Amino acid sequence: MRDLYDLAVKGVWDKSAFTTPVLWCKQEATIVNNESSEICRMLNSEFEDVARNKGVDLYPPQLADKVKELERWVYNDINNGVYKCGFATSQGAYEEASAALFAALDRVEEILGGTRYLAGDSLTGVDVWLFNTLVRFDPVYVVYFKTCKRTISSYHNITNYIRDLYQTHRLGLDVDMWNIRTHYFTSHPKLNPYGIVPVMPDGVDYAAAHDRATREYSSSKLT
Repeated sequence: MRDLYDLAVKGVWDKSAFTTPVLWCKQEATIVNNESSEICRMLNSEFEDVARNKGVDLYPPQLADKVKELERWVYNDINNGVYKCGFATSQGAYEEASAALFAALDRVEEILGGTRYLAGDSLTGVDVWLFNTLVRFDPVYVVYFKTCKRTISSYHNITNYIRDLYQTHRLGLDVDMWNIRTHYFTSHPKLNPYGIVPVMPDGVDYAAAHDRATREYSSSKLT
């Protein structure tokens, strides 16, 4: 990745850290963008000519403000929150991150009691963001990042929501749990010096039946 950053400036990159994801242009041999939320929106709208499902819009204009507000705390407290727990270097920092993480998960559980998806009746980009963290939570983060106050399997709405996304929207095709768990548990010697991969916890079954398509929902507001 560092080589790509250096190549983009035809020299030595000294503007920032070498972060991912990156949207790379082969023709110009340069980085188009390295900010995740902007890349998601570009992939949603700028590649219709090569898209397989051209009618899918994960960022509809009428939900733009709602999705942006959801992204703010979902990313800070959940997507990034698990890393704040796992890489905390003091007890206070860990406990603060853990409290924020589970407060946010409680908030998600409440929202999903009122609507099928986070922003309402339609799947949006913020659901995809959240799915990627939730699908790793019990198999990895509970042990590895010490996010052990509660498991995702103890949240009724969130558990069924993961299954809904995994099954209905084909996101499950891109979930390689062996790869996910092996990568995490063997990539950070400081956290797991012997590279031991724990056994898979019981109760993680994303292919199991769910109630999201058939249940009745009450109206829910972002607060």
